[in-house]
Amino acid sequence: MTDTANAEAVGFVGLGMMGLPMVKRLLGAGHRVALADSDPARFAPFDGEVAASRPASLAEMGAACPVVITMLPNGKIVEQVVMGRPGANDGLAAGMAAGSIVVDMSSSSPVGTRELAKRLAEKGIKLVDAPVSGGVKRAVDGSLAIMAGGDAADVERLRPILGAMGRTVFHTGPVGTGHAMKALNNYLSAAGLLAAGEAMLIGRKFGLEPETMVDVWNASTGRNNATEVKFKPFIIPRTWAAGFATGLMVKDLRTALEVAEATGEPAEFAKLCTEIWARAEAMLGPGSDHTEIVRYLEEIAGDPA
Repeated sequence: MTDTANAEAVGFVGLGMMGLPMVKRLLGAGHRVALADSDPARFAPFDGEVAASRPASLAEMGAACPVVITMLPNGKIVEQVVMGRPGANDGLAAGMAAGSIVVDMSSSSPVGTRELAKRLAEKGIKLVDAPVSGGVKRAVDGSLAIMAGGDAADVERLRPILGAMGRTVFHTGPVGTGHAMKALNNYLSAAGLLAAGEAMLIGRKFGLEPETMVDVWNASTGRNNATEVKFKPFIIPRTWAAGFATGLMVKDLRTALEVAEATGEPAEFAKLCTEIWARAEAMLGPGSDHTEIVRYLEEIAGDPA
């Protein structure tokens, strides 16, 4: 049995599909975790867990926890949680002491992250952006890839905490680079899935079997994450259940374009990729599974399987 009496207290805001298993990993590593979420029903899995607490307010969480993690839908929500509502002084920062660290593990805008970091620095509070890759399955088994942007000393300070949730923790550079890395990673993922989907539809019309194509791609230079882990479980059998929404992919693609705009990079292919995914979102709905991009390609080609 893990002794939690002297373990570091960690705040965690956001108990959704990713946040829930991440909190369980922290608890399993012996951390005391203070929880917050806008949906009271999400606290139920932690009923009776002595190492899990529920502070009365975000400011109280900030005062009790030297490290607070956010795992929320977007950077604007993160900003409100951290800084509070205008004039209300009811965010995490209202209670956090100088030297405390906010760890934003959401997929936020890198530009907004740097602006938030400046505001927190005025209060002596650190910010590390540490988004993840790997989905719910890897959140459950603690094998997430974590991309951490911020001061090197702060990232090292966080490694025991981040290591409870991820197998690999990469220090990507200054604050904001973690979120930039995540957005660019998801751009590559979206582009690879889109290209492989088109290739499969073309090959199928020419008489190739989808399973054969996937096997050949995975033994050849065309392989990517989609061909290796998405086609056989989710696309070919049409289960469409990889666990990541089309709307979230479009959000990440638009974030990647924000990064490109901030650097002056034209990013013509990224723009086209984003446009196609946005059209798929409009047809399929933002809550559809992102693997359904292949179903969208079938529909516009007039060739449903």
